Formats: sequence, C-alpha cells, structure tokens
Amino acid sequence: MIKQNTLTYAFNLKIPGRAVLLCVVLALIFLFSTKTLSAQEPPRREIDIDPFIQNLIADPSEEVDYSELYESLFALYADPLDINKATRDELAALMLLSETQLNSFLKYREQLGPLISLYELQAVPDFDLATIYRLLPFVTVHSRTLSLAESLKNPSQHFLIVRSGKLLEKQKGFLPADSGSNASRYNGKPLYGYLKYRNSRAGIYSYGFAMEKDAGEKWWHWNAKRQILGADFSSFHAQIMNQGRIKNLIIGDYQMQAGQGLVMAAGFSLGKGAEVISSTYRSTLGLKPYTSVQESNFFRGVAATFSLSKHFELTTFYSYAKRDATVNDAEDKNPQIASSLPVTGYHRTASEREKHNNLPEQNVGIHLLFKLPSKAGQIGFTMLNTSYDIKLQKRNAAYNRYEFVGKHNLVAGLHADYRWQNVHFFGETARSKSGGLGAIAGLIAALGKKFDISLLGRHYDRDFHTFYGNAIAEATRPINETGGYAGFRYAPNRRWKLSAYYDYFKFPWLKYLVDAPSKGYDCYFHVLWKPNKRFNAYALYHQKKKQRNAPADEGEEGLVSTVRKTATIHVEYEEPLRFALKTRLQSGNLAYLKISKSNGFTVLQDISWQFPRLELSARVAYFKTDDYDSRQYVYEKDMLYAFSIPAYYDAGTRHYLMARYAVSKNMKLWLRWSQTRYANLDKISSGLNEIQGDKRSELKAQVMYQF
Repeated sequence: MIKQNTLTYAFNLKIPGRAVLLCVVLALIFLFSTKTLSAQEPPRREIDIDPFIQNLIADPSEEVDYSELYESLFALYADPLDINKATRDELAALMLLSETQLNSFLKYREQLGPLISLYELQAVPDFDLATIYRLLPFVTVHSRTLSLAESLKNPSQHFLIVRSGKLLEKQKGFLPADSGSNASRYNGKPLYGYLKYRNSRAGIYSYGFAMEKDAGEKWWHWNAKRQILGADFSSFHAQIMNQGRIKNLIIGDYQMQAGQGLVMAAGFSLGKGAEVISSTYRSTLGLKPYTSVQESNFFRGVAATFSLSKHFELTTFYSYAKRDATVNDAEDKNPQIASSLPVTGYHRTASEREKHNNLPEQNVGIHLLFKLPSKAGQIGFTMLNTSYDIKLQKRNAAYNRYEFVGKHNLVAGLHADYRWQNVHFFGETARSKSGGLGAIAGLIAALGKKFDISLLGRHYDRDFHTFYGNAIAEATRPINETGGYAGFRYAPNRRWKLSAYYDYFKFPWLKYLVDAPSKGYDCYFHVLWKPNKRFNAYALYHQKKKQRNAPADEGEEGLVSTVRKTATIHVEYEEPLRFALKTRLQSGNLAYLKISKSNGFTVLQDISWQFPRLELSARVAYFKTDDYDSRQYVYEKDMLYAFSIPAYYDAGTRHYLMARYAVSKNMKLWLRWSQTRYANLDKISSGLNEIQGDKRSELKAQVMYQF
C-alpha cells in the first residue's frame, strides 16, 4: 500500500525537461523505497469489488443488464493491465481517470519511458492518492515480457469455481401436476449449477470454459446439432496475444468492441449512470474472450487481429452459433418464420426446450483501425454480416412495422476520435442493409482541474437494424430514437464532488405499449462527500419522464406522461481490514400524471467483518411500496462472479448473511443465505414460479480453488 508522504508537491508538477523530471522521479522512488517500502511494488490486497460496483450503479435499473460490467471488472482485476503497454482506450475503459489525468499520464510515459514501479504513479502530474488507490487493483508493471512458453508455466490467473444453490420454498413448477391437468412442469431439479475454469496471463494467453444450468433445467443434455454439450449452457475459449504480427487470436466464444457501439459492442459499458463523464465514450478494445454465462450477445468461432504496420490493425472473424428462437411451423406453402429471439436463457419446460438453440446464426465481420501518427486519435471501419437459415419476422403489430424482416442483415460503420488539448471528440455513423442510419457524436472536455463536461448527440432511424450494437440509448436497443445528453462533474476539492446529467430523447415511431410517437427526459444529480479515507456519504436524485399508453382501467385514451423519481442517501464507514458499515435510505415513486401515483421506500443496514481467514457480510432491510410499480432496486453483495440486484416490493423485510472462508492458501469457500418476508402476500410470483406463502429464501454455496 502506498503511504502518504510530505512530498505532495509532486502532484502539481508541470512537465519540464526530461532530465529534470527524471531526477525528481528517481529521487521520489528512492525515498519511498528506502523510507516506507519493503518491496518493489505495493502489496496487492484482494479487492472488494462491491463498493466500486455500487458506486458505479448507485441507482440500479431493471432496464440495464450489469452482468457483463461485473464480469469485465473481475477480469481486469484478475489480469491487470500492464501500465507500460496499456493503450489510452484500455485505461479510459476503467472509468477511473479523467481526461486531464489520461493526458498527463500518457505524456509522462512518452517523455520518461516505461514506469519502473507503480510507486512512480505518485510523480505523475494531476494524480492524487485517492486516484492511485482506486487504480492499483487494475494495473501492474511487468519487469520483462515473458515468452508464451514461459507464460504457460507462470499464469497470472488459474482457478476453478463451482457454485450451486436453490430456493428453499417449493415453486409450483416443481410440484406434481394436478390429476387430469395438462399443465406443464419443470423438467429438472430445483438446484442451480455453475462451473468455471480459467488459466491465463495478461497480454499473453488465456483459455478456459464455463458451464451453467438454471433451476428447473436438466443436469445433463447432449445435442451436438444444437450446440448443447452436456450442461444447458457451455462456453469455451482459447486465446493468444502479441505473438509477432498476431496481436490477438481467439478460438471459441468471444466478443468484439469497436467504436461507439453502433455495429459491435461488448464488455465494460455503463451507459447513463453515476459516472456522468467517462461513460459517454466507448473505448475500442477489440476482441475479448467471452467468459460470462449469459446465453446471448457473443460470437462463437474464430477471430484474429493482425498488426499490419505501426499504425494499421485488421480484425476479421467468423462465427457460427445456435440461438434460441420462437419458430412458427410452416403452413401450406408458407415457410417457417422465427418471430422472436428469446434471451432469458431458461430451458425448463418442454416449450422452452423446444426453442433452445434451434436457429443457426452466422456472422462474418471485419474491423480496420488506423491510429494517427500524431497519437491524437484514430479512425476505424467496421462491417458485420449476419445471416439465418430461416426468415426473421416479428408478429404483425403496428410498432413492429419497421423491425428487421429477412434472413440477412449487413451493417457497416465508420468511427473516429480525436484529442485536442483537454478536449476529446468522438463519433460513429453506421448504415444497415435496410437503408436505416445510426449516428452518435460527442465530446469530453476538462475545463480546468475541477470541472469536466460531456456532451453527446445521437440519432437512430426507426429502420436502423444492428443485432450486436449497444450504443448509448434510452431504449434497450439503438433504434427509433433521437436524443441529446449533457453531463458535468465539479470537484472543488478532494472532499466534495458534484455530478449531474440531463438527457432528452424522443421516439419518432411507435413502441411496445406506446401507440404514438413519444418523448421524455432523464435527469440525475449526485453529490459525494468524502472527508477522509474511512468515511464517505452521497445523496442522489434521479427523475425520468416518459410517455406510454394510458392504463386501460382508468378509461383514458391516448398517451399519458409517467414520471419515476428516486431519492437516496447513502453513508459508509470503514475500518480497513476490520469492519465496514453502510446505511442507505431510498425512496421512489411512479406517477401517471393526473391519474395515479405509487410510492415506495426502503431503509437498510449493511455490515461486514474481516478476520484473518474469515469474512462475514450481512444486510437487514425494511421496505414498503404501494404496489409493484414503485418497486425499489438495491445492489446486494454476493459471492465472487455472482451478481444480485433484487426488486423490493409490497411491504416486508429482506436480509442476507454471507460468509467467505479461506480454507487454505489456494482454496476459498462462500456460503450465502438470503430471505425476503412479505407482510401482505400469501402468494409470491406467478405461473410456475409461484410460491405459496409469505417468504422466499435462497441458499447458495461456492468453492474456488486457485492452482
């Protein structure tokens, strides 16, 4: 751990001549290494990723899937970036450094060469200790580059994880069917199963696999034609990097991130949220192994990135994967049609299993990237061709009029970014086979050391079709939307930080449950107070106004405006390596203006204790909402590589207790019990998930062995 020193003037250095600054840096390293350090690098504590995640998603939403964000953060921690080789985009993707800090670090590294030690970060202008503490878990300094053969003998990540769990109350899907009833039931046992193995060294190689089955799915099912290889979902990858002209080669499952996400987007992306500045820019990270168990939004095949020259990179890939689809049987002379592509990943009943991996999908893509010789920016071209064996056509409804229809889709785009002083310009435009256009452009500017702004404009035609795009949008996909975003962050000193954004959007065509063109806005305000390392508190207010069809039972017609509001006060106190306390008060409501209003709130207390080999975490929460409309979403701490943001609704209590025990140096064990008790319900959920009673309990266990 870095110890604060009286040489604080190093943070305000203006980069002088190389010789002068080099002398200062070497003197700093010498002083720190002789007076306060006993090793070349800061000790790398096991990270508690939960506070970092919770701060990034301070106001969770059901409309956003945070699982890839969570997975990407853990991948970065397990295989930290070599800070001497990390590109600007890789560093920006961490969402830890401002534009000013990114510029300062890259200028420092360019003028003085590779860092000798992570302690040298203290000499980088505009870096403070708080920034360095946040950055340390995700970066490292390699003294020398290992060969592939040497790396295979010295992996930086080598582990096996096994997890299982179940609901303690019986769901209807696991109960015997009533006599004479034709009602379906789940085919498998109520146990959840998860297995993951990975062996890698950052920047050199990676290989591994993951397998998962949900509760109600069969333990073992083999159907090679449908790419069902034992477990309900299985994934594998093998990767090598930086081997001559081959910058990246992956066989198996992978994702691709290029430009601002109009054509291909994956990995570490937050969208609109607590990070109001950095999240508007999407880094071009290229190919990444797919290590999650989400059963969609990935490629399966072979992909490679070649370094054609100092400034040119070419990525090309081929994918053949089976996707879940709702396929309508052929009638008379009409061929089969796929009306939807479900992404839930559930295959518990006969009807769900019928849709499992029954639609072949082929993807062929290329990405050409040119890095400007001035190092001030880059230009890229992306093209993706997707084809299916049968025709895709959504059900006949007015809002689906401009949705994709056919067997083939081609989408191509051009992206670029350029930095001028402390202003970063970026944008991307793309066109799909239908002729629909998508465009996004923005800038991030550092207006001094205390003030940052971000501006973003976007437009997606109602017939713009991109299957693997995930650019910033109010809707879940970049289609049928026009909007403008403005964010700012003001940090008058190290104790206070104010963040806010305003986003205006409109939908020129109809949407699901919105039978006319509509519009709305989204505004967010967040203030953080951190007087010292141990204590911090924040308050946030979030308001979103949208239009939708009037409730049928109210006798109204046309569109009505809905406003969802959330207000939160969150307080944390930590004694490092001993205990931590977190208190949260959250309230919110959903109003149909001039019609009805639903209110809700929750108050919770988290506490965690750390002992030499044992860590205990617990939560007690009380919630009360008028109905499901005012449900409250709150992030919960879970076991490694698991993620939990449940919805609190009705009235009742929510509590969990989790223990993590280091059985040995190589083995860790997690055990987690959680329960929700409802005051006014005698039946929870519906359909086959229905539970008779007023409580829902879950027990999970996980073991991790690090080789």
